[in-house]
Amino acid sequence: MKTTFQFLAVLLFISSFSFGQNISKKIDSIIQDNYKKNPEVGISVGFISNNEEYYTAYGHLNAESENRIDKNSLFEIASITKILTSNLIAQAVIDRKIKLDDYIDGFLPKEYVLNENLKNKIRISDLASHQSGLPDIDFPKLIELNPQQPVSSVTQNTLTSLINNCKELKDYGKYRYSTIGYTLLGQILERVYGKSYDSIIRDKMIVPLKMTTTLTKDFNVKNRTTGHNADGGIQEFFNWNVTAPAGLIKSNAADMIRFLKAVLDNKTKVGQAAIIEEKIYYKDEEREMGLGLNISTDDKNIIYLKSGDSMGQSSIICYNRAKKWGIVILLDQRNSKMRQDLLNKIYDTVLQ
Repeated sequence: MKTTFQFLAVLLFISSFSFGQNISKKIDSIIQDNYKKNPEVGISVGFISNNEEYYTAYGHLNAESENRIDKNSLFEIASITKILTSNLIAQAVIDRKIKLDDYIDGFLPKEYVLNENLKNKIRISDLASHQSGLPDIDFPKLIELNPQQPVSSVTQNTLTSLINNCKELKDYGKYRYSTIGYTLLGQILERVYGKSYDSIIRDKMIVPLKMTTTLTKDFNVKNRTTGHNADGGIQEFFNWNVTAPAGLIKSNAADMIRFLKAVLDNKTKVGQAAIIEEKIYYKDEEREMGLGLNISTDDKNIIYLKSGDSMGQSSIICYNRAKKWGIVILLDQRNSKMRQDLLNKIYDTVLQ
């Protein structure tokens, strides 16, 4: 009887492994076809299925380099940073540092003085699900001022002025994508843990998950990709500043798969926090939102995803907890349509 059970276990493992490899080949075929049609756009993709990892990549680190992009090549993950920040917020809930329905008033740095109309109004979960109603940074104006480093002029004084001069939340409770919301979440984390966001994400995520090429302030490494704007021009990576919790982490396919592996394992603290992130905190006729996560539901699947666009790169991360798979797509050009089309094709033809 024992031998029979062992035999069945081996068969199940082989079947699962073969299934994953078959999916991997189909994904590679889609990515390869896209690269042939768009050889100017480098790409790195990581996929996890039942804890097995698969990778594919095409292109070079830059036009002059012979070094090819691979799973360890560094990209800007841009707003995917937000789900890392919201995971840290959920970990703070587990650590009993905060509650998601706490008002933000008592957790903000002392520089902020909320108008009477804003007091005891905005919850931490409102910031994380983009429904706080707070004014946001004027990105079009910042891009005009400095197209290579638009967020470089955003300082603590910028944020203090925006918050302290806000007298009314015109669209509180309605979805409006917010950079300042996630910047404030990073500052709330700093307040409750008594150390910098950089230190917090290292201590609670980067180091324990061995995300060795997930970088913050210093990202001058040899395997860094070159960013390109929508017209193909070279675009600098964003430098670290106060808006970091909203979109300034740099990473690669291998590390983001390590993150997804932890997310899909509810025995890890990251996985337990992810389950908190996945609850619905905002819903209207167009979308459902968790903490930083978009939630897409059909008759068969619940998909959690987050996209990111810097000025020079595009990315997307997506996973299905029930079916135990996840995928990350990283492009070295700002091209949100391409990354979304790739995910849609992979999902429709391979993962559904």
